[in-house]
Amino acid sequence: MEFLKSITGRIVTGLVALGVVAAAISWWQMDESTRQMLVSGTGRIFAWFGIVLVLPWASFAIIGWVARMESNAAGGGLVAIFSIAEVLLLAWLFHWHMPNPAAWTFLLLGGLIAGVYNLLVCDWLAEKV
Repeated sequence: MEFLKSITGRIVTGLVALGVVAAAISWWQMDESTRQMLVSGTGRIFAWFGIVLVLPWASFAIIGWVARMESNAAGGGLVAIFSIAEVLLLAWLFHWHMPNPAAWTFLLLGGLIAGVYNLLVCDWLAEKV
């Protein structure tokens, strides 16, 4: 059994190394405008993720106020407001331009991730406050 694990580990390591080398060659061969587009898009996405991660924690006072209402509709409304605002922020960061279905898919997937994260964090904070 150890033999299979070591063979599998070596194959996976080789595939990862091959992927890294292929990505490095692609990056080196890429023209400057495409490289700049990828770097700026990645920076925008990381900035958006940072805001998504911080927003519920920074607004714990509002979450506590809504939790004291003891209303599921108020809690759901707060999570919806946070999530919609974050999706709009992501669309704004990309200049409201979604050129293809993949961009729309990533926008909606980002909104779904933000919504689930907001729900979990707001629920946890509401229990603690």
